[in-house]
Amino acid sequence: MRSETPAGLCILSGVRIVGLLLILVATVGQAADRAACTTADPSCLEQVPLGPGGRFSLVYRSFPLTVRNAHIQRALIIVHGAGRDADSYFLSGVAGALIAGALENSLVIAPRLASNSGGCKDPLKPGEISWGCGGEQDWRGGGTADGLKVATFDFIDELLRMLARRKIFPNLRVIVVTGHSAGGQFTNRYVAATHVVNGLGVPVKYVVSNPSSYLYLDATRLPAGATCANDGTCTGDFKEYAESQKCANYNRWRNGLEQRAGYATTVSDDDLRRQMASRDVTYLLGALDTLPLFGFDSSCAAMAQGASRLARGLTYWNYMKSKYGAQHKLVVVPACGHNGRCMYTDKAALPVLFP
Repeated sequence: MRSETPAGLCILSGVRIVGLLLILVATVGQAADRAACTTADPSCLEQVPLGPGGRFSLVYRSFPLTVRNAHIQRALIIVHGAGRDADSYFLSGVAGALIAGALENSLVIAPRLASNSGGCKDPLKPGEISWGCGGEQDWRGGGTADGLKVATFDFIDELLRMLARRKIFPNLRVIVVTGHSAGGQFTNRYVAATHVVNGLGVPVKYVVSNPSSYLYLDATRLPAGATCANDGTCTGDFKEYAESQKCANYNRWRNGLEQRAGYATTVSDDDLRRQMASRDVTYLLGALDTLPLFGFDSSCAAMAQGASRLARGLTYWNYMKSKYGAQHKLVVVPACGHNGRCMYTDKAALPVLFP
């Protein structure tokens, strides 16, 4: 006898199969949504609205900024150097996250501070903001955009506000803002100036990596020939700068608090000092960053801070500790010179970047 399957059972089985297929498709789709975007191409770019008239700046990001993602536990904002090569820094941040085993629960963001003014000739998309390049409104010091009353520090402020939205990132527990070289200059000044973190609801940490110069909070400097070490000792004391008559701009913004420009003009001297000293800052320095290469600032104002980037970083860390009681941290990466990829992927740096 030929056995036959009842028609009703066939229909039921078909329904079950279709249901299983739908579940499988949904699961695959969710997995795809959770996959990190790790290439420096347009698929990883997103517009961040800033200012009036639909203007925006671009960021590379490993996950969308406007799509709910309960898997994200930490965010890393990584500011590029003088080459304004956000794509390269994005890849360094992604590589660091991968090595740290944090790629799937970390949001890596590399803002593009593009400029088509001064000495900068970056191609811009229609509506994309052009940031100041050189002069008092330079992007590294929180300067304003060309033709707009919006500053580069406002750009990072907006990213912090976007990240702090619990409807989008309900499990975000920490944000790290970092920059290397010129991006390290940017981050150092941003630490002192930003006020958006007050009441943000998510802790923010700052990692300042190998800048050519730092923001000093008073007119003192370490005497010429004196040095500081990573054990918290210096061979001299911070005093009024002896060469101030020969270097009139040594204490002007971005090296000091005088003649501030851009975003920083809205913050008092006392608030700049208090915020710089009280915030969670780590200085990430390359042990081999001792040569005057790769855009090294040799101006008299910068040379007043030390003979090399490493010397300047060690001196500044000691300065903030001894003069302002800051509990800032120091990490010296043993095998790195002035190289962002090396700094952001070394095992000594990963716990700081992906806490």
